Amino acid sequence: MLILNSGGTFNKRYNPLSGELDVPYDNLAIETILRSCDCVYNLAGVIYKDSLEMDIQDRKKLADIISHSDERQFVIVHGTDTMDKSAAFLSEIFTDKIIVLTGAMKPFEIDNVEATLNLGMAIGYAKAAHESGVYICMSGYIELWDKLQKNKKIGKFELVK
Repeated sequence: MLILNSGGTFNKRYNPLSGELDVPYDNLAIETILRSCDCVYNLAGVIYKDSLEMDIQDRKKLADIISHSDERQFVIVHGTDTMDKSAAFLSEIFTDKIIVLTGAMKPFEIDNVEATLNLGMAIGYAKAAHESGVYICMSGYIELWDKLQKNKKIGKFELVK
């Protein structure tokens, strides 16, 4: 399994100089969670952006890494605002991989429970899944990417009806 970090709220930390939440150029949040695991996972920091800043080149970069990897299972830590766009893009390319996108509504630094739960669920699902596909793991759900969407009014993901 390969875990790819693309930034997003999951990774944001308070910058005391600017007074803002920034996406740092590191994998500290994910590394902190993974230290609690008995397994060793490959982790690559790929894109350190808020997902609203992600573009087609960033999505192509993720796809390029996946296509050149020998792994079958991938977890992508991604911002929630455009997670569905990246998932849709990847689903058009990959039919033989298990790709689970996850993130957090609040930064790990502020509330480590949600981020930890989402990453743990995503890893567990990617390890146990037998069906290839692109999935989203958020708000206690793991579904194919087009079956789960972010409800921006209430700040959580819901099943598509």
